[in-house]
Amino acid sequence: MKDVPGPTIRRLILYYRYLEELAKKDPDRKISSVALGKGVGVTATQVRKDLSYFGPLGLKGVGYEVGSLKNRLEKIIGFNRNWEVALVGAGNLGRALVYYQKFKDLGLNIVEVFDCDLNKIGNMINGITVKSTKEMQRIIFERGIKIAVIAVPAEEAQQVAEELVNAGVRAIWNFAPVPLDLDSEIIVISEDLSSGIGSLIYRLKQVN
Repeated sequence: MKDVPGPTIRRLILYYRYLEELAKKDPDRKISSVALGKGVGVTATQVRKDLSYFGPLGLKGVGYEVGSLKNRLEKIIGFNRNWEVALVGAGNLGRALVYYQKFKDLGLNIVEVFDCDLNKIGNMINGITVKSTKEMQRIIFERGIKIAVIAVPAEEAQQVAEELVNAGVRAIWNFAPVPLDLDSEIIVISEDLSSGIGSLIYRLKQVN
């Protein structure tokens, strides 16, 4: 399989979410690349190009079977597997992530929550006991957890990330507003919420 560009992977998730809703009503219906593209806001050409990385997924002149394509994308993306996830940071954002049901629907199960705040350690969040970050490396190593979410202040993020990597984590979803300096083989996805909000406000100012 060819190397798949990051933007294509992000669009695959959009296709999957759209197909998932359609499949609830009629998984056997057919959908054209035009209709699929329109549903997620891209062109039919882009849809066909994105899906071409993974071999023939539809029939020319017929389109794609909704349920079949959804299931295939589920396997391609990895949503058909269950992934144990460790969360570091039991503040407001961390708590919201633990309660977000869609993660479980996509196969991401937050099974451990860590914090360094004595006022948070021992508390329960959606059935999960918050544990001390002093125990983090041992527990993550023993459970073989490979995915972690960082939701800590910027000044703590780099050290937390390094400890996670030393414990065996290979993929990090970073919500701290700072870039992480890690080895290139570590997968890092950063969500800069302040940048997104700033862009939203800037664009709003232009039309007001």
